[in-house]
Amino acid sequence: MTTHPTYATDVGLVLFLKAPHNAKRRLAAEIGDLATAAATLLWNCTLQDIEDWHGSIWFSPANPQDKAWLISKLGRKKSMVSQKGSTLGERINHVDHKLRSQGLTKIIFIGTDCPGLDPSYLRQAAERLDEYDVVLGPSSDGGVVLMGARRAWPKLRDLPWSTEHLRDSLSAVCDQSGRTTTNLEMRSDIDTVSDLLAAQHEFAEDIRLTRRNLSKWISEQTERLIVK
Repeated sequence: MTTHPTYATDVGLVLFLKAPHNAKRRLAAEIGDLATAAATLLWNCTLQDIEDWHGSIWFSPANPQDKAWLISKLGRKKSMVSQKGSTLGERINHVDHKLRSQGLTKIIFIGTDCPGLDPSYLRQAAERLDEYDVVLGPSSDGGVVLMGARRAWPKLRDLPWSTEHLRDSLSAVCDQSGRTTTNLEMRSDIDTVSDLLAAQHEFAEDIRLTRRNLSKWISEQTERLIVK
C-alpha cells in the first residue's frame, strides 16, 4: 500500500521578507551589488518551498518599499501583513498579534536566508505544534531559521537578534514563560561569502532547480566573490 504524507492545514506560514535590493546587508558589505543577485536567488528558493504548503500563507514585507516590490512580483491577491517595530523581535510580536486576532493559533515564521529549508522541514515544524508550544529551527550560526508557536510569543523585543546567542536566549525566554519547546535539525543561513561558498557545494546536485541555480551562480561568481 502506498502511503502519502500528511499535511497540516491549520497552521499559518508567515514569510518575513525584504526586497532583494534591500536585503542581505551584511553580505552586501562583503560583495557589494552581488548581494542583490544572491538575495534574488534565495527568494526563488523560498517561493519553491512554500508552493507545497497546504495551510494559509502570509507575506510580511519589512516596509512600504518592500511591500511595493512584493506586489510588483506577486500581485495584490496574496495575503500580506506589514511589519511594525524597531527590532525584529518587536516586529514578530506585532505580526503574531495581528494574525492571532484574526483567529490563527498555530503560526510559523520563516525568512528568505536559508536554502536548506524544504517542504518536509516545514511539515515537521507544523506537526510538532500538535505536541509543543514552540518549535525552533536552529541555525548553525547560533540563530534560528524557523520559529513557530501555538500560543502568542512572549515579548521578544530585547533578545540578541542577529547574534550567535539568539537561539539560546529565545529558548530561555520560552522556558521561563512556561512554554514547551522542541528543536528541528540544524540548518544554515546565508549571511556571508563563506556561507555562499559552502552552499555552492551543498546544493550542486540538489533535485530542486532553484538550488541548482543558486549553486551554479555561486560557481560562476566564485572569483569575484573571493576577490571582493
